[in-house]
Amino acid sequence: MKNNSNHYYSKFPEVNVKIHTISESLRRHLYIFKTITGVFSYNKIDLGTKVFIEHMYIPKQPSVLLDLGCGYGVIGIVLGYESPQSSVFLIDINKRAIWCAKENIKINLQDKKKNVIALSGNYFEPIERKNLKFDGIYMNPPLRQGRKDFLKLLSEIPVHLKQNGSFQFVIKKKMGASYIFSFFRDTFPDEKIEILCKRSGYWVFRCFHKK
Repeated sequence: MKNNSNHYYSKFPEVNVKIHTISESLRRHLYIFKTITGVFSYNKIDLGTKVFIEHMYIPKQPSVLLDLGCGYGVIGIVLGYESPQSSVFLIDINKRAIWCAKENIKINLQDKKKNVIALSGNYFEPIERKNLKFDGIYMNPPLRQGRKDFLKLLSEIPVHLKQNGSFQFVIKKKMGASYIFSFFRDTFPDEKIEILCKRSGYWVFRCFHKK
């Protein structure tokens, strides 16, 4: 079995620790992020995440939102800033990522940080006992793990959404965006999926849970 301990989706990445600071303007606001080796795209915010953030739908009403597989917290922190009336959860299996996410919440949200919580664990494990359901789940999925794992996750998402909640995610076209679009329509014929944008080789999706 291949050892994945050096991958960003492992719990304890086995790479030397180097801390970085990066800045980025997202949705017309400047953010500063502390990052660390062993975390996805630690030296800059990846293009897929930037495209996703600029086009993702953020509810205007108070909501319960989740950044799933949050890395160092970029998506969740933008949600917390843009929707201060909402409760935002950030989850990642990578312990280094969660350390960064907690630091970045302090740096970027200040008076809003009480509504934004970072939790360590694999996908929905940290909230299973909380019986939480979300108005919105947001994700830049780690497809380097393989498409099969993401398709399995897709089948689990509706259980964690409120009625009329949505799952939003970004996929690189060459990583199978059109396949995933077709898979969702065939697997969930009663649910709605829309493409929010196609830009720079990335597709941003929004899937609605109506039941």
